[in-house]
Amino acid sequence: MNNDHDSSLPEGPDLRALSAFVDGELPPVERAAIEAQLPQQPQAAARVAAWQAQKAALQALCGASQRNGERSEHSGSVGGIGGIGQSDADEPAFIVVRRPTSWWQRVGLAACWLAAGAGLALALGPLAPRLTGGAWNGLGGQPPSFAERADIAYAVYTPERRHPVEVAASEEEHLINWLSKRLNRPLSVPSLQEYGYSLVGGRLLPGEAGPAAQFMYENPSGARLTLYITGISRDETAFRLFREGNRRTFYWVSDRMGYALSGPIAEGKLRSIAIEVCSALGGKPEAWQ
Repeated sequence: MNNDHDSSLPEGPDLRALSAFVDGELPPVERAAIEAQLPQQPQAAARVAAWQAQKAALQALCGASQRNGERSEHSGSVGGIGGIGQSDADEPAFIVVRRPTSWWQRVGLAACWLAAGAGLALALGPLAPRLTGGAWNGLGGQPPSFAERADIAYAVYTPERRHPVEVAASEEEHLINWLSKRLNRPLSVPSLQEYGYSLVGGRLLPGEAGPAAQFMYENPSGARLTLYITGISRDETAFRLFREGNRRTFYWVSDRMGYALSGPIAEGKLRSIAIEVCSALGGKPEAWQ
């Protein structure tokens, strides 16, 4: 082995010389000496290949261009060791990853989208009930608790076959008087016979801030609807739809009473029944049109 080459790697790999070799910081003579010795030093050759691969990957990731000093004066690889001493054109290809967007750019873009979304919601909010046929839950889509309670009560009690209600329809007068007294409000049970549903009966339930009433209806095929009624602190005329699984609940507030009609039937039919129920109970469904 030539002594000139030994000066670069006297008794094995000189890590500083190898690092300078990979970074293209050696004079041509020293670089040539290391290239000549690498085929006889497998460990050093492997280290150089690994460093070159890491460097190429970092350059591809960051979009950095190679410095002029990194270009080899030799176009071929040394001793058949891939990646060592290769020219720019011979270097292995790497997938170029798009440079990450800075955090402040991402925050600014998110703020712009949030502002645009809020402005659109404010602009379309008053029109939403008409555009969606009443199926609008408002900004954020969170229904009031009485609508959720009505849906849960429907899911709990309608599957019951022997005890679906506390007081049967055969005692309708007692049922109405009892629930009216507990809710401290005169109640009535709207008829749904024209839609094919007969009254099964009703029960007393706990509401959000007091008692609630549930009236259950059933058609000849066994499908059931429930009407949930409870006192509520606010008053509004909005008419909205709450969905949960295959169940639908149209709910509204009238004269500080919350009403919710729940069932698994088609939304259009359930909406028609809800309008009829609201009108029968003294509400103003024309405000929903």
